[in-house]
Amino acid sequence: MYLTDEEKAMLAGEYGAGTALAMKIQVAVGECFDAPRMVEISKAHVALSNQEADLWFVEKLLKAGARCRIAPTVNPGFHLEFCREHLSISTEDGELMERTRKAYQEIGAILTFSCTPYLEANVPRFGEIISYSETSATAYVNSVIGARTNRESVQSSLCAAITGRVPEYGYLLEENRTGNILVQVEADIKNDFDYQLLGYCAKKIGYGVPVFVGLPAHPSQEALMNLGAQLNTIGAYAIYHVVGVTPEAQTIEDAFGGKDPARTVVITNEDLAEVHQNISHPEGKIAFAMFGCPHFTINQVREIAQMVHGKKLAAEMWILTSSLTKELADRMGLTETIENSGGHILDNTCIDQPCWHHLEGKVGVTDSPKCAYYTKRRGLEFIIRDLRSCVDAALKGEVS
Repeated sequence: MYLTDEEKAMLAGEYGAGTALAMKIQVAVGECFDAPRMVEISKAHVALSNQEADLWFVEKLLKAGARCRIAPTVNPGFHLEFCREHLSISTEDGELMERTRKAYQEIGAILTFSCTPYLEANVPRFGEIISYSETSATAYVNSVIGARTNRESVQSSLCAAITGRVPEYGYLLEENRTGNILVQVEADIKNDFDYQLLGYCAKKIGYGVPVFVGLPAHPSQEALMNLGAQLNTIGAYAIYHVVGVTPEAQTIEDAFGGKDPARTVVITNEDLAEVHQNISHPEGKIAFAMFGCPHFTINQVREIAQMVHGKKLAAEMWILTSSLTKELADRMGLTETIENSGGHILDNTCIDQPCWHHLEGKVGVTDSPKCAYYTKRRGLEFIIRDLRSCVDAALKGEVS
C-alpha cells in the first residue's frame, strides 16, 4: 500500500505510540481489502457500546498517547445520572459508563451519545469521505445523503478519527456504489412503519446493493431511516438506492450505472405480513412501550405528545432520543405533556443497555424491529406495531 510521508511518520511512531497503533490497524484493514492507498476523512462517528471490549480499546489508545485529529461523534450508552437516580443499575455498570465517558472525552470525541448524528450534530455533505460505524448511520449517510463510508467497526472508525485516514476501498469507490439488485415493491407502503418491514425483507433481497422502485415519491426522513436501520439489522448493507429519491439514483440508469441488474426481487404485501408475523410477539397485555431505535426525531416525539395529551398511560413509556432533540422537546412543551401522561423522554441512552433490568421478562410494544432484535438477549420481548398503534396500546395496556 502506498503511504504518504506523513502516513509513514504516523506508522513509525513520530506522532506517538497511540497514533502508530491506530495507523497500523488502518494499514492492516487496507491490506485485507487490497486498498492501494489511504485517503483523508473529514468526519467520523464511533458506535461505542459501553462494553468492556470497546472500553479496553479506547483506553489502550489513550494510554499510548492517542488523540483524535477528527473529533468523532459517539453512540449512546446510558444517561448515567438519570439511571443512577431513577433506574436500577449496578455499581459495576455505572463505573463502566463513567470510564467510557471519561475516555472518549479525553481522546477528543464530541459526546453526542446519539445514534443519529447524521440528523443534527455531524451531517456530511454529498461525496464527502467519512468513517461511520453504527447500524442506521452508515446506511443513511451513504444512501440518503450520498456521503462515502464503508461499514466500519467501532475500532476502525476510532482509528480513522485518530489518524484522519481510511484505506480507499469498497463504498468509497464509485464503481462499488451502483446497485445490482432491482427490488420491485408491489406492497402497499402506507406509512413510516411499512419501511421497517420492507427493510426486514433483507433475507429475500439478498446480498448486494438494492435499488428500490415502486415506493412513494416523497418518503419522510423517518421512513428512510427505518429502511436503512432494518436492512442493516437483519442484513449487511452499507448503501441502498430509491429511484427518484436518493441522490445517486435520480434515474434507474443512474442507480445501476448503466448496467442491467444481476437479479430482480419482488416484495409483496404477503412478504411484509409474513415478516411482521415472524418477528412480533403475539398480541396481549403489555407492561411498557419503548421507542427510539434509532433515536427518535422531534417529529416523532411531537406525534406521541399529541396522542397522549390530557390522557394517562396504562403502561410505562420510554422515548429515547438525542440530547439536542430532548432540549427541543423541553422548549416546545412536549416533555411536559408526555411526563404528565406518565411517560419519559430519555436522552443519551440506547435500548441495548443494562439500565433496563427492571423490564426483563416483560412484554412491551415498539415500532422498531431493531429494538426487538437487540433486546432479546436482555430478556425483553416486544409486540411490534406502527407508532400510533403502539401509543394506543400504551394508553390501554394491551395490544388487541
